[in-house]
Amino acid sequence: MNIHSKISPATLATLSLPALALASCANAETGESAAEYTQEAESTPAYSVTEMGTFNEPWAIKFIPGSQTLVVTEKSGTLKMMKTTDGEMITVSGTPEVAYGGQGGLGDVLFLESEAERKDARTVFLSWAEMSEDGETRGAAVGRGEIVCVAETETCGIEGLKVIWRQMPKVEGRGHFSHRLAVSPDEKYLYIASGDRQKQTPAQDKTNTLGTIIRLNLDGTPAAGNPFVDEGGVTREIWSYGHRNILGMDFDAQGRLWEVEHGPAGGDELNLVKKANNYGWPTRSYGENYNGKPIPDHTADDGFTKPAAHWTPVIAPGDMIIYSGDMFEAWKGNALITGLKTKALVRVEIDGESAKEIGRYSFDNRLRSITQGPDGSIWVAEDGEDGKVLKISM
Repeated sequence: MNIHSKISPATLATLSLPALALASCANAETGESAAEYTQEAESTPAYSVTEMGTFNEPWAIKFIPGSQTLVVTEKSGTLKMMKTTDGEMITVSGTPEVAYGGQGGLGDVLFLESEAERKDARTVFLSWAEMSEDGETRGAAVGRGEIVCVAETETCGIEGLKVIWRQMPKVEGRGHFSHRLAVSPDEKYLYIASGDRQKQTPAQDKTNTLGTIIRLNLDGTPAAGNPFVDEGGVTREIWSYGHRNILGMDFDAQGRLWEVEHGPAGGDELNLVKKANNYGWPTRSYGENYNGKPIPDHTADDGFTKPAAHWTPVIAPGDMIIYSGDMFEAWKGNALITGLKTKALVRVEIDGESAKEIGRYSFDNRLRSITQGPDGSIWVAEDGEDGKVLKISM
């Protein structure tokens, strides 16, 4: 077995943090006040944060359904499995070659809940940034295969990995791939976040897939019922458009898809994703361009879908889940967003189609990814080299 490290549970560093540190978010465009956060801090039960492992630029973390095994993608191209019961780690073979650099590399990982009873092989979806044949341009890709583990040799590898989707077109640059993945609760459809690749205007052009959310069948073919299926080409894949850089997607208990995306200088957004809707980027935004050039704010009559919540200054989201566990009962149904620039876990209450931030919990480092543990605990991964995976539990 290819074991990179082994962590003794007795040596895990545990910090008791009574509600961590709730920071004021008076600048968030969601109507909260510092006084409300003080009350939230008083009412939040104490919980602990436990260091579970260290990884090289972890980008996505997911539990294999029906198990205590956490799968971690490392941006440089390595996929690791950690048995959280004893800290044993295995490097999974058969990962794709990735275009590493900037925001590019190995991205998201996704499993099917319906396969929770499978033991030796699991369907796996991976996303990554890939290079063009001439080495001049890059784009996101998504593949489907199986993780197969062999008990006799104590090894695991991906078999039959096949690319089922490519971001079109490939362009120059190393930013805004997005490539977060989500599967519908009925497991009929795969949703892919396709970033604008920092090119802006293609997000308003449906003849390409930059700045969109894609909806496919699980084999990668365009799904029936997509809003622009009659227009042909890659337009058949598009579910919504006018997005910038989506870094978190999840379904709520009603089966609705939510996403969180980076704005430019200001204007990070939480959006309820709806079929055929145009979310306005780069024509409208609550932020402005990095060079100071203004972008018109949304207006009631601008024809674009408005975010459910937005932030200036930005939170710089890294990932998001809709919490559904029982360990943090008061958080059920809330969006939990990892903050990069803010080094915080941001908690957002969803009420119908509206949302507002109701808590912000400070950490020592930038937070990249988040997932929910089998017992309802919350797991986050720090961003960057030597990024720690942390377990948050009662």
